Amino acid sequence: MAILLTKIFAGFPKTVGEKDAENPMDREWTSAIFKEPVHGPVWVGESGLSRDGQADQKNHGGPEKAVFGYSVDNYTDWQNELGNSGLTSGAMGENFALANIAEDQICIGDTYQIGEAMVQVSQPRQPCWKPARRFKIKNLALSIQNTGRTGWYFRVVKEGMVEEGQVFKLLHRPYPQWTIESCNQIIHAQAPNFAEMKELALCELLAPILRDKLTVRVEKQEAPNIQKRVFGPNGA
Repeated sequence: MAILLTKIFAGFPKTVGEKDAENPMDREWTSAIFKEPVHGPVWVGESGLSRDGQADQKNHGGPEKAVFGYSVDNYTDWQNELGNSGLTSGAMGENFALANIAEDQICIGDTYQIGEAMVQVSQPRQPCWKPARRFKIKNLALSIQNTGRTGWYFRVVKEGMVEEGQVFKLLHRPYPQWTIESCNQIIHAQAPNFAEMKELALCELLAPILRDKLTVRVEKQEAPNIQKRVFGPNGA
């Protein structure tokens, strides 16, 4: 079945929470994870969607993270596992909610035509602490990582208008071996296979900053250090 763009989400950062709350999960924080559905044609540019932004521009956004895609099918698993009906399309802060695709079916470098635009898979999403804060589930980011239901980022090869309900057309798949699932397994393994990591770091269409990080890890034989990213100010 063809990959279907079921919904498009966009939004700018907003601040929520209580500044001096005793519980870290209730404290004030700023994020653009609270995106809203956008109907009708949407401009997809090199740096992302129109009417979309990021609060943390060091770790989010930019050409290699222009569009965040997430499978709508993942939400059935989240709802069953966590018993939270609020975990539906848009909950992870995605821009593109996609049907008929999963992390084991999409690869680094996959290039798609969608509407007028052309997008290319650049890297897996490495989840941070913000989905956990949003849903008050402290280990949610760790669960996203451990299940492999991370989603992925697209770079924009050709800018253009895109609309919900359109179908992705696969134009090119240069690295069928590097599915998002396999990348996640290599990147997050507690006992890393550095030979595989070195191979992944050589993938020319993997986001350059991630290639560099993996190269350093191979050189230093480093295991993943996830504490700050997945728990952050929420506390371990």
